[in-house]
Amino acid sequence: MDIQRTILLVALAVVSYMMVLQWNQDYGQAPVTAAITQSSSVNQHASTAQPAAPTHAQAASNDDLPVAVNELTQDPTLISNLGSDNLIYVETDVLQLAIDPNGGDIVELKLSQYPRNASNPDIPLQLFENSNERVYVAQSGLVGANGPDARASGRPLYSVSQQKFTLPDGQDQLNVDLSFQENGVHYTKRYTFHRGLSLECSSREISQRKVECINDEAYQINLTYLVDNQSDREWKGNLFAQLKRDGQGDPSSTTATGTATYLGAALWTPDEPYKKLSMSNMDDKKFNQAIQGGWVAWLQHYFVTAWVPNAEQTNQVTTRKDAKGNYIIGYTSPILNVAAGEHAQATATLYAGPKIQSHLKALSPGLELTVDYGFLWFIAQPIFWLLSVIHSILGNWGWSIIVLTILIKLAFFPLSAASYKSMARMRAVAPKMAELKERYADDRQKLSQGMMELYKKEKINPLGGCLPILVQMPVFLSLYWVLLESVEMRQAPWMFWLTDLSSKDPYFILPIIMGLSMFVQQQLNPTPPDPMQAKVMKLLPIIFTFFFLWFPAGLVLYWVVNNLLSIGQQWYITRKIEKSMGAVKPS
Repeated sequence: MDIQRTILLVALAVVSYMMVLQWNQDYGQAPVTAAITQSSSVNQHASTAQPAAPTHAQAASNDDLPVAVNELTQDPTLISNLGSDNLIYVETDVLQLAIDPNGGDIVELKLSQYPRNASNPDIPLQLFENSNERVYVAQSGLVGANGPDARASGRPLYSVSQQKFTLPDGQDQLNVDLSFQENGVHYTKRYTFHRGLSLECSSREISQRKVECINDEAYQINLTYLVDNQSDREWKGNLFAQLKRDGQGDPSSTTATGTATYLGAALWTPDEPYKKLSMSNMDDKKFNQAIQGGWVAWLQHYFVTAWVPNAEQTNQVTTRKDAKGNYIIGYTSPILNVAAGEHAQATATLYAGPKIQSHLKALSPGLELTVDYGFLWFIAQPIFWLLSVIHSILGNWGWSIIVLTILIKLAFFPLSAASYKSMARMRAVAPKMAELKERYADDRQKLSQGMMELYKKEKINPLGGCLPILVQMPVFLSLYWVLLESVEMRQAPWMFWLTDLSSKDPYFILPIIMGLSMFVQQQLNPTPPDPMQAKVMKLLPIIFTFFFLWFPAGLVLYWVVNNLLSIGQQWYITRKIEKSMGAVKPS
């Protein structure tokens, strides 16, 4: 009968495993649509270097741009915006992007070094997009009294010398100039792009995305407005820069629900170096504040886009929604005055790329906090630093996680040992405890007294098994967020079938091993005195296994290694304690 039951349980486990695999194959993977290649788009519009003016049918009234006012404390109003289907394409070694000549906004941006997912390495992750399905763009312009973006006829239509720009080999920078002239004033909207990958790194090091192989300015795009006033009157205008995004979910999230990490806007203020403004915040109330320096950003899992103004000037930072429901965060600079016959310039920096903390911190104070490790960031930051140091030696994030887990386990060895000693002593005196319960089954007071005397005699601390675990929990939670939030983990392979530590194990082998290790560890613990509690404890390995099925493989790897180390440590301590105490027999 026992053999039949065992065979049935094994068969049920195998069938359940196959069903979960099939469900994951049918429903667990988000479909990947083939991206339109840049070359085909360039060929489509390469017939002329001068972009054609948008037709009347293409014109659309959008209330997405601010109109600057003389006093920064006043609220900006909104103006109309036109769109164009003739785009200007730019490619560097790390970026593929498109600029709309009508207004000069960046309306497409792809990250060449970061595939959308590991199974499609040739399809880069797309940050910016302006289509019927998705809106996420970086806008900038000149508004105010004489700003060309404040015209009633719509935004300026810039001309360019060519329609496709590529960063040449051996060149560190690429300037793309967009030109527009009106009423005797010549405007040049210049984007400056930088080489992203260090020429000193090998292709293997680059494929591992080592931070030292990525130049500090790799994902920085410098914006410079050159205003040459050849008219007979003074020119006045204000620079604005903003990020516009719809309310869709996070396309770069690898979590099961897609909502585990923060998706929304953020900014810097003197009082809060990292202030979140979620979409619900923008729905409830507009943000409007004059801030010196700082930055405005939009965050998603692993990636961030941010406008960084001149640190010395005070800008009006605002949030709002346009008529189509798109969310906007941006700033408007102070008035720029250009006398007749003179010229001047206004600058800003756009960051669009991965959350590399060292690069973000160098760009603007507080911007590195967009790598959001939660309220335990002060513990998570040293853990991330240590993990990065280990990776610089081993060159593999999977082995780095294992070594880090071992080091953390060693650091907490005394606390863990105290916990396991307490549980081992509890396990050794279990026969005595059973005798006391049987003897004083109807007298709770005498039972409590007998248990206290037994604890005192055997030097057992009833809370000894709990307190060390509670002390370690902040470290475990911090490591969880380090592994979940750090872009370095994204699509990082370990070995065998685990080709992406940031996504779930495709065959759920690690979660099953984790569940088995929990079960083995339970066998080393003393049986809870309460029968109901004992039944619940037996179910925990099954419950946690299902929880971990869709966790990132890097997190599951940490728990597996931690459990295996705990089993070894606990087995050794339990054996040693039981041997020293001898077999405690009921009297």
